[in-house]
Amino acid sequence: MEVLKFGGTSVGSAERMKSVAELINYPGKKIVVLSAMSGTTDHLVKITQALLKKETTQAIQLISDLEPRYRKTVQELYTSPAYVHKGNELITEHFAFLLSFTQDMFTPNEEKTILAEGELLSTALFQFYLEEQKIASVLLPALNFMRIDKEGEPDLPYIEEHLNKELAKHPHSGLFITQGYICRNPFGQVDNLKRGGSDYTASLVGAAVYAKEIQIWTDIDGMHNNDPRYVQGTYPIAELSFDEAAELAYFGAKILHPACILPAQKRKVPVRLLNTMQPKAKGTLISETAEGHNIKAVAAKDNIIVIKIKSARMLMAYGFLRSVFEVFERYKTPIDMITTSEVAVSLTIDMNDHLDVIIEELERFGTVDVEINQTIICIVGDFLADKHGYALNIFDALKDIPLRMISYGGSTNNISVLIHGNDKKKALLALNEGVFKKLVKS
Repeated sequence: MEVLKFGGTSVGSAERMKSVAELINYPGKKIVVLSAMSGTTDHLVKITQALLKKETTQAIQLISDLEPRYRKTVQELYTSPAYVHKGNELITEHFAFLLSFTQDMFTPNEEKTILAEGELLSTALFQFYLEEQKIASVLLPALNFMRIDKEGEPDLPYIEEHLNKELAKHPHSGLFITQGYICRNPFGQVDNLKRGGSDYTASLVGAAVYAKEIQIWTDIDGMHNNDPRYVQGTYPIAELSFDEAAELAYFGAKILHPACILPAQKRKVPVRLLNTMQPKAKGTLISETAEGHNIKAVAAKDNIIVIKIKSARMLMAYGFLRSVFEVFERYKTPIDMITTSEVAVSLTIDMNDHLDVIIEELERFGTVDVEINQTIICIVGDFLADKHGYALNIFDALKDIPLRMISYGGSTNNISVLIHGNDKKKALLALNEGVFKKLVKS
């Protein structure tokens, strides 16, 4: 069994859906995970925001603005009048459902139900197209097997049990279509895996069925060594280890959802990043082991907040850091980087949801300073005992850029530095010039 995930751009039009159908039409068992058509989820978010503000007229207008795109897709996707009719009936049904939320009191509990409509629409339209093309397939409702627990984390044992029950209903089928992103919570309500969650769905599904391979199809040919938006001449990395890929995804590589590596790594299922626009490109293979003992790539994570707590109580004390970390644990706010001295601790976060109350609690320990608009540059590779002097190359390349914090030694795969957000492009270019071009020459 293979698991193939196609993102919003890959199913963003009738033409792209047809291309996906060609890509998946080969022998062998596979589960295909689809995102919503590109731009749909953003539009649905605007609808929910209008409804929450009780701006009903605005919500109706937003729903009306979205519908023609789907009508156009139906006209372009199907060739037979029968399937054009089926597609239009589907659109009518789903948009009537969206409009029903403008008739009654709208609550935050219903928000996730609206956000699920994008994936429900894209998979149903795609399934109709496969039927019209006489490609045998089964539409598996993700809401029948995808579930998160009370902590908002995927419940893999539940997913494994219920997904395999769904598959067992179709023993002679080889192609299954399902929705990414959407799931249920422990109370049976519609929920989701947050932005980029379709990658997560694919990884969880792949882990649940012990897939031969998980393929993440996007509009770029694998994970690149640097950010192509800022640096010219970047190139896709042929191989990454799970740990290397996880570091890059967490610290800003947009091609992959940060959490999606863990389920695949747990079940030792390789993940391959491929490009729907260039399907013959090799892409990036992520597995337990990866060839190459050097610097592989860099990624940048923006909108970082630095919090510095200075207190004489730290001097020769124990238990101080535990008390500080417990504050962040209470507010479910992850810490990215940390440095300490005898009288101060500096750390970074990228969530400001509870920033005010976190600062208020930290002020019980000492003086608290906060800086915003910082960026973490993450350099990923094999730094085992730094036997090749790669760290020296990195810091030499960044010699003209003020470094606010350095994290080195906590991982054999990652060196991270904190810089001001205004220096991000300069840092990425400097690393490209001072590190990657040297590697290519060597």
